[in-house]
Amino acid sequence: MAQPTVRRQSKYVALTKEQFRERFFARFYDPAFDEVKAELEKVFEKAWDGYIVYRKSPRKRTAGKGFADAKFELPMEWLDTRAKVQAAEKRQKDPKSRSRILIVNGSTRSEHTCPGEISKTRRLAQQAQKTIESLRGFEVDFLDISTLADEPYKTIFPCKACVSTAPPLCHWPCSCYPNHAMGQVNDWMNEIYPRWVAAHGVMILCPVHWYQAPASLKLMIDRLVCADGGNPDPTTTKGKNPLLAKQLEIKGWSYPKHLAGRAFSVIAHGDAAGPENLRRMLTDWLTDMEMIPAGPTALIDTWVGWYQPYATSHDDLDKDKDLFAEVSNAARALANMVQLIRAGKYHAPDEKLRDPREK
Repeated sequence: MAQPTVRRQSKYVALTKEQFRERFFARFYDPAFDEVKAELEKVFEKAWDGYIVYRKSPRKRTAGKGFADAKFELPMEWLDTRAKVQAAEKRQKDPKSRSRILIVNGSTRSEHTCPGEISKTRRLAQQAQKTIESLRGFEVDFLDISTLADEPYKTIFPCKACVSTAPPLCHWPCSCYPNHAMGQVNDWMNEIYPRWVAAHGVMILCPVHWYQAPASLKLMIDRLVCADGGNPDPTTTKGKNPLLAKQLEIKGWSYPKHLAGRAFSVIAHGDAAGPENLRRMLTDWLTDMEMIPAGPTALIDTWVGWYQPYATSHDDLDKDKDLFAEVSNAARALANMVQLIRAGKYHAPDEKLRDPREK
């Protein structure tokens, strides 16, 4: 096989100092900051220096035991997230731990900012939460995507598709962020990764946005690509060296499935079109990560206020008692699957078959 190459097309052109200044001070548009303009000028100079010198990870330490290159320096923030992921994995595998269900409210709508009204998805997610919490031995971790809209300085940055260069370049957990040189900080995924790992089952509820998942939910979905074949040892690629990553893949890559074996449920709803396709896409995504669907009852696509005015859609949801019952049934089916998996009673019908097209 031919040796891999790294394709590049154009030289990187940094922002000018004036362009950087404009973007930096846009964050301090409020006249209240005028009285600290001198102090902000000093902060600006430090930020500019970090950008132009490119201090992506200004605090590092040697990797230490457990890495291929113990002397290679890794970002302290990444090492902290890794430690939390490992702790979550240990808890998840502890047979004495309570069964944890991660319920994901996949709607960005919030009553605490515009539009000023709770989402229907959140109400359905709360129904699922109530059902799970009523079951003995279960607990709920409620992951509310809407907080991206109503909490300051919380962000999920976009996936850079490192995996498409070569899977070993896609680190588990993701090491692309934070990037202090670019001002890309407060990446919520550093908290979200351990929450997925700690779960025995995951339930995603979301509305249709133009035939797709909401953009905020899709950000999380894309950043979870590192759970599907991601490299747990960035020292093997000396950080983000694309050529080393390509060489590793060519030698043979195991494509570790970091979330395999967890059960899942999906509920997608729409008002005019799209929920069936969205339910299928979310189901395919989770199945590709070798997570386990909790049966047909746990996979729902449905309508709320089909072709009715948006202004009265919560009233339409109030009337649909069957939908709340379906959500509860989906939650119970998910709990049942978790119990089967944890008791060692679930066996996939294809578990002993070899995939002839495995990467």
